[in-house]
Amino acid sequence: MKKFRNITMLAVTAMTLLTTASCIDEIKFGNAFLDKAPGGTETEDTIFGSPEYTHRFLNNIYNKQWYGLPGFTRENWGGMSGALTDCWQEHFPSISGVMAYYRGTLTSKNAGGTNSCIFSYTNQNVWESVWECLKLLEKVDNVPGMSDAERKQIKAEAKCLIATRYFDAFRWFGGLPIIEKTYTGMETNYQIPRATVAETVDYMVKLLDEAAQDLPWSYNSVDAETELGRWTKAGAMALKCRILIFAASPLFNSDQPYNTQTSATAEQQLDWWYGNYDKARWDRALHACEDFFAELNRNGYYELVQADGTRPEDYRLAYRKAYFNLDSREVIHSVRYTNSDKQSSWHFYGPKFNGVTKPKNNNGRRMCPTQEYVEMFPWADGTPFNWEESEREQKVGTGDKKLDNMFATYTFGKKVTPTATHLTRDPRLYESVLVNGIPFSLDWTTGNMAGNFHEMWVGGIDVGQQAVNESNGCATGYGLNKYWLNEDYYRRACQWVTIRLSDMYLMYAEALIQSKGDLTGAIAQIDKVRARVGLKGLAECNPDKNLTSDKDALMDELLRERVCELGLEDTRWFDIVRYKLGDKLLTKQLHGLRIYRLDKDGKRTQTKWRGDKKEKMPTHFDYEKFVISVQDRGWWHTGKFETKWYLTPFPMDEINKGYGCIQNPGW
Repeated sequence: MKKFRNITMLAVTAMTLLTTASCIDEIKFGNAFLDKAPGGTETEDTIFGSPEYTHRFLNNIYNKQWYGLPGFTRENWGGMSGALTDCWQEHFPSISGVMAYYRGTLTSKNAGGTNSCIFSYTNQNVWESVWECLKLLEKVDNVPGMSDAERKQIKAEAKCLIATRYFDAFRWFGGLPIIEKTYTGMETNYQIPRATVAETVDYMVKLLDEAAQDLPWSYNSVDAETELGRWTKAGAMALKCRILIFAASPLFNSDQPYNTQTSATAEQQLDWWYGNYDKARWDRALHACEDFFAELNRNGYYELVQADGTRPEDYRLAYRKAYFNLDSREVIHSVRYTNSDKQSSWHFYGPKFNGVTKPKNNNGRRMCPTQEYVEMFPWADGTPFNWEESEREQKVGTGDKKLDNMFATYTFGKKVTPTATHLTRDPRLYESVLVNGIPFSLDWTTGNMAGNFHEMWVGGIDVGQQAVNESNGCATGYGLNKYWLNEDYYRRACQWVTIRLSDMYLMYAEALIQSKGDLTGAIAQIDKVRARVGLKGLAECNPDKNLTSDKDALMDELLRERVCELGLEDTRWFDIVRYKLGDKLLTKQLHGLRIYRLDKDGKRTQTKWRGDKKEKMPTHFDYEKFVISVQDRGWWHTGKFETKWYLTPFPMDEINKGYGCIQNPGW
């Protein structure tokens, strides 16, 4: 195979066929190239007359995959799906895609505009990618100088790229037009109707099944640097699991449609739901998960990144390496925005800390974790965090789980700075959220924590008045750490993880619950993920919830576990959507936390501490939850979630073209 390293994700080095818009925009496709090959303007025949140019063409399609983080050159940005959930709140009003949901301004008329929603039907390179992959499938057999094995792998990768782009759109829109060939632009009276949910699912699965036969299971450690990001058999099988889990979920797989505000016929409504509930869909998803793990047992390679020790810091480092490191054996498929390790590879979902220079594109640095999210993370032993119980212990002044200890405890000795910091919560909390009293850095080799401590109290160096004014990167009293890592992403090439092995264990658990009612088997899969960060078993830590017999209680715990493990990995919003939990989770007012430092007399003070050589680092505080009011959401005011929001509207311009696109209900 043509090596992937230096040309992957770099549009300036790749050549792409010119598509005037989406593949359904008047079906006008040209055969010019956006970039010139060496020597001048080249024709389509020249591109597919050279193995090297053909590989560059394929690599450029890889560049169009969904990348969920904003980057240095991405000035136009609709926001992250997580900002729509109960776990994060976007405070930057220019993130127009998110604001369209908060304010309820998204309509079918403006849905086609740039950044009018988080995922646009026409502006996310879905149809350009599909068309280019189809062109590749049509042409690759005639490229001279390629072996049959090489042609097969190129075709397989193209099929995976079609499937992943379809799924990107499917989870936002439901059934989609199925495009199976390229168009010349000369066709008339064409009809490419929107397919049903069943047809769209089967199309994606068919492509992945075909592709898996001609792809390597994985790339070994030597290949990882050069082939990183290519689709593999493991990736194809994992994506199949994700598609079938999504399709089997109640959004589509139900006796009742999620929304009835439509004039569409019963047949047309199958474009956005199956029309019934069928347990066989969960069985199909379970079989796909079983097939994946059977193949994993045969071939190995992929594994959860494990800690080298038993300290919470060791578990933090293992979790960090799992999604962050480019050669992580936990990552089944990933996308790189660029290979650069400078500002062009930096994303901007994090606050300004420790003198870090403010980047050019500051969009998105005000998406803040909520108090609700922080409380989802258990204590370090795996038992649930309970605010009311900790508050009672705080008032009495006894117990080891009082609020003052909810992030860490400290050993001082004779020094004013702690000689040891003992983390008291799920290690994933500290990797996901910037919380009070935690040292800045985590050594990438030893896991040791060092440096200044985060001063997240009102008046502290890192928060100042942000939590009072609800402004900037710590507007909720918390800041983001995942994908930020104290500016480490500024120094390293970063990747967007499409699927991790930990997600596979959690998907497998869900399929066991829904298909077989095997709650004990599901808990065993969840516990594999928890054990990696040192948490005890789920059932053991929740004896009052009857998790081995209460399916609904176990599903609640699974969804909580998913967001603790997969936060900001495009899962929480779609978990809420899949299970139609809008009324339960999205209508409640969300909260931040104001922390007030107490002086020696127990009175509030807003003084900074860092650099003070006279008194010990503060460890006693008042805690005040507050209702988030900046950029509040319409759902909070009405107390009702309009179910039309589960799927995004098609732009009215697409409906009016008359090629067969039926609008989603309620829009």
